Amino acid sequence: MSRIIVMTSGKGGVGKTTCTANLGMALAKSGQRVAVIDADFGLRNLDLLLGLENRIVYTAIDVLAGECRLDQALVKDKRQPNLALLPAAQNRSKESIKPEQMQRLVKALTKVYNFILIDSPAGIEMGFRNAIAPAREAIIVTTPEISAVRDADRVIGLLEANDIKAVRLIINRLRPAMVEAGQMMSVKDVQGILSIPLLGVIPDDEQVIVSTNKGEPLILEEKLSLAGMAFANVTLRLQGEKVPLMDLSAPPEGFLTRLKRLFDP
Repeated sequence: MSRIIVMTSGKGGVGKTTCTANLGMALAKSGQRVAVIDADFGLRNLDLLLGLENRIVYTAIDVLAGECRLDQALVKDKRQPNLALLPAAQNRSKESIKPEQMQRLVKALTKVYNFILIDSPAGIEMGFRNAIAPAREAIIVTTPEISAVRDADRVIGLLEANDIKAVRLIINRLRPAMVEAGQMMSVKDVQGILSIPLLGVIPDDEQVIVSTNKGEPLILEEKLSLAGMAFANVTLRLQGEKVPLMDLSAPPEGFLTRLKRLFDP
């Protein structure tokens, strides 16, 4: 039975699309057949993060209009043949598609793919309703900021009201040094507010910007960065493996840092 997972948050800019691209690619690398769906009609970005923007010919809207077959709209990844992207239309609004149409598209994908990840747009309007309509599970992505956590809490309530009970959490862009200095919410703080199972913690990492600009998900790096390793671990947990959380505590201050602070206060 296919696992249909919506990636959502409520707040924009917390890294949902980055998480979707990396988890999709990591699952495909592990041997799963994966379809990732960009549900952000009008503002698609998932194709850019996967480096597939130049290979798009048809979109989900074309499939629904009967202008192409579903397999024609799916963009296969050359680096990882187990992964396919169903792109959103860049020139249409979120009202161009209805929840029942999204359910129909996803049902057709379940005949071929083990995992279907739906990248939900920001907010809780029509785009969100479309994204959650076919989902059986949800992954909430939030950063450790009070506004993002509050929006995530609201979304959890909406998911439960729509009978999506299997809801798990990814905390993204954690900065351990700021947590230790009391300048950022800790993992426990976020968990205490949201009260859903933790799937993983992704540290803030400059490599995310580099990988986004290159269209190469972190998980494809030959030597994984900390964030890449965290995404790999999340993928294992998603498949039922018991993997401990990485120790992301801030490293002790080095001699050169102390010396610099002494002479350059």
